[in-house]
Amino acid sequence: MKNQIKDIIKKTLRFALSPFVMPDFYAFKRTAGSKRFEMNFKNIFPQIKDRTVETGFDRHYVYHTSWAARVVKEINPEFHIDISSSLFFSGIVSAFIPVHFYDYRPANLGLSNLQSKKGDLHNLPFKDMEVKSISCMHTLEHIGLGRYGDPIDAMGDLKAIKQLKRVVASGGNLLIVVPIGEKAIIEFNAHRIYTYDQIISYFIDEDFILKQFSLIPENEEKGGLILNANPEIIKGEHYACGCFWFVRK
Repeated sequence: MKNQIKDIIKKTLRFALSPFVMPDFYAFKRTAGSKRFEMNFKNIFPQIKDRTVETGFDRHYVYHTSWAARVVKEINPEFHIDISSSLFFSGIVSAFIPVHFYDYRPANLGLSNLQSKKGDLHNLPFKDMEVKSISCMHTLEHIGLGRYGDPIDAMGDLKAIKQLKRVVASGGNLLIVVPIGEKAIIEFNAHRIYTYDQIISYFIDEDFILKQFSLIPENEEKGGLILNANPEIIKGEHYACGCFWFVRK
């Protein structure tokens, strides 16, 4: 009860101090249709940060999931496997291609064409060269930092990369998304920031080629999603987003 009272007081203060919510409240209440709902101070829930000229969004997560969904549509696999990426990506892609989602902390998510299972990137439950289409996006940078309850392991991301490459079939596709910058940095325990050359050295070998590199710059002044980006534009970036499409020969 005490917490509820505190919450009401907090909401009321935000409401009273807002330069526009209080006038809007009374203006709305005076309109003819306002009587259809109960409307009083007990139920106020003031939102004072949404009156913006443009709709804000997380550039990394809106653009990289949109990029990956388009790539998966182009690949058009029988089914797609995703390892610990955004649930928005798996949920939406499952509308047109079946998705098997795996995570260290499995999601209790029920949708048609979507399977959600427990999976460990250090021991993926697939045979060698078994998977035709797989993604792991905005995930590798966290592994081994303990942020999500996983064991501390400075080489955790490299072990995961080895597993991902192991399971990709001949002619198969691997989508990787990580933070990219001019310098390789760990912002503990949030994430690693890789350089372009690091990622290329981890994935490109006698078996894998890079089919596409696209970039989401940190600042919108440089653009949105830049397809087939020249790696030179990473110069000066601290926390951009690199989207890599690798193919096994």
